[in-house]
Amino acid sequence: MKKKLVITGMGALTPIGIGVDAYWENLRAGRTGIDFITSVDTEELPVKFAGEVRDFSPKDFMPRKLSGEMDRFMQMAFAAASMAIEMAGGIVHPYRTGITVGTALNGLKAITETERSYSKSTFKRVGPRFLPKSLGNVCASQIAIANDIHGPSMTLNTACASGGDAISLAAMFIESGMADVMVAVGAESATEPILIQSLAGAQALSANNEDPTHACRPFDSDRDGFVLGEGAGCLVIETEEHAKARGAVIYAELCGFGNNTDAYHPVTPRPDGEGEILAMKQALEKAGLAPEDIGYINAHGTATIKGDIVENAAVKETFGDHAGNILINSTKSATGHMMGAGGITEVITCIKTIESGIVTPTLNLVNKDPQCDLNYVSQLQEGCHIRYAMSNAFGFGGQNSSIIVGEYK
Repeated sequence: MKKKLVITGMGALTPIGIGVDAYWENLRAGRTGIDFITSVDTEELPVKFAGEVRDFSPKDFMPRKLSGEMDRFMQMAFAAASMAIEMAGGIVHPYRTGITVGTALNGLKAITETERSYSKSTFKRVGPRFLPKSLGNVCASQIAIANDIHGPSMTLNTACASGGDAISLAAMFIESGMADVMVAVGAESATEPILIQSLAGAQALSANNEDPTHACRPFDSDRDGFVLGEGAGCLVIETEEHAKARGAVIYAELCGFGNNTDAYHPVTPRPDGEGEILAMKQALEKAGLAPEDIGYINAHGTATIKGDIVENAAVKETFGDHAGNILINSTKSATGHMMGAGGITEVITCIKTIESGIVTPTLNLVNKDPQCDLNYVSQLQEGCHIRYAMSNAFGFGGQNSSIIVGEYK
């Protein structure tokens, strides 16, 4: 008999709020976290803005010594995991609890900061903390050490699909019988000059330095690229049986997931959207749902010219006549593209949407692209009865992830 998987804990650090409640309230209010970058010198950068987590103080979540041993993406992941684990009621069976972490860039900040310091210094030395701060899997290790987690541990690097894939892999571990509970984390800190220069050179980033708060424009005719973001998200996932046995509060059901690769191009999605279509269909099949059951989609929606059009076409092909009835938004318009973190924070958005009946607006959607002809929400909508929601995350390398969550009954 198929095990029902449920979500009992959530944590989020985003450019529009720290904690799930703050994140959700600011989404509802239509606030943006995109502004001029403050963490690095932008004088020589062609793009000077991003979605930064501005009020994050690691000491609020961990000892100072521990924070000094971690890259910023690890610090945020640790904080999000702490929130989610506390919300779930703690770790009950350490050897039956595991962890997955999704991140696109690992410790990029530690690597670039160390190189800058090394290049400028007279005495060429690199401290012993460099390697553990730059390795992606040490993020999971630090969370496991702090929370006494002894079960399966796996770190994923599937570009912008990393967060969604961390959820899928966590579910697979439970379904395989290797764990009863999984902590699925996604995190990223990427506002580094070399990355900005590279993405700007590829014309992937918005260059609207004159008006950064309105720069991210998913599905809008005037969009000119995505906006970098940073943050972290975490879900605690377990079997319904396990959650009930320990008296946990259940917030949603994890119904289905899909994953595949385009096998087409390192950075460009397949023009026919075949991989995206397959991922969504896989998630529906896994969930045992019909296309008509999905009431809301949190789109990948990065505001790139090609990406938005391909996703629009893929949704139409997947959902057929029902596609126009689905309420769709892109929360990246408020947070920027958080890469590994977005795949989880956007699933949290789906859970809160189901719980509240509220679909938050896609910011800056003023002149809808005629080729993006679905029901994109540009104003807050309340009183929406949504039982099942889908979150899409599509990444470089042709990585495609789709997650479905549902109302728990």
